[in-house]
Amino acid sequence: MEHTSPPSRLSLPMPRPPELIDTHCHLDVADFAADRDAVLARARTAGVVAQVIPAIAADGWHDLCQLCQREPDLYPALGLHPVYVADHRGADLVELERMIAERAPVAIGEIGLDFFVPGLDRERQQALFEAQLAIARSADLPVLLHVRRAHDQVLATLRRHPVRGGIVHAFNGSVQQAERYRELGFLVGFGGMLTFARSTRLRRLATAVPIEAIVLETDAPDLTVASHQGERNSPEYLPEVLAALAEVRGEDPAWLAARTTANARALLRL
Repeated sequence: MEHTSPPSRLSLPMPRPPELIDTHCHLDVADFAADRDAVLARARTAGVVAQVIPAIAADGWHDLCQLCQREPDLYPALGLHPVYVADHRGADLVELERMIAERAPVAIGEIGLDFFVPGLDRERQQALFEAQLAIARSADLPVLLHVRRAHDQVLATLRRHPVRGGIVHAFNGSVQQAERYRELGFLVGFGGMLTFARSTRLRRLATAVPIEAIVLETDAPDLTVASHQGERNSPEYLPEVLAALAEVRGEDPAWLAARTTANARALLRL
């Protein structure tokens, strides 16, 4: 009786994850100082092909730009965050213009209005916001918006001071507000909060906004995903945001990944 060897088992290559862009990740902050390289490696393995790193204050601009210069898939955005309005100085705006010319960021951000945190000077926030919008317009750059309890005020400001669009980071407004932003050239960012089943309003919103107006983000180290609740957020968790978006919309994750990535590339000229 002739004996034959069993067919060999071929090891098939693992399918590549879909390409994703994290449009808002603070990878430069101290929370990542101990393991930044490892986090970045895991994010790349997970399919995150680019990250936009938005600034908070002028004293962090140099290190942020140095990090982005070292890592070709990290892109800087420079701006003055409204929550830290008391720390910003008039000279920072002059320095911002100089840094734009020298470092060529992909956006101005994160900037905007925060009427949620008590005690912040609203008039100073407004003046700082308008000054940075003027800089963005002069530089022909989009803006990354931080907006809390101030969507109507921000929309009114953008109508008076139009810019080349941008992204409303961690969007939590209404469908009508999302449409008004879209009319002004803005996309809306969805992140880790979408992964929580209890975020019913946000999940309904993610089904109502057209895919042409959506990008993905993590806001790491903040606003983490449900599977890592209570832990530091990380760009490597962006596929979980994609999975949540696919779940609530009932659409193919690969198709959503391609669309949201294309949206980010087109807006930010990546």
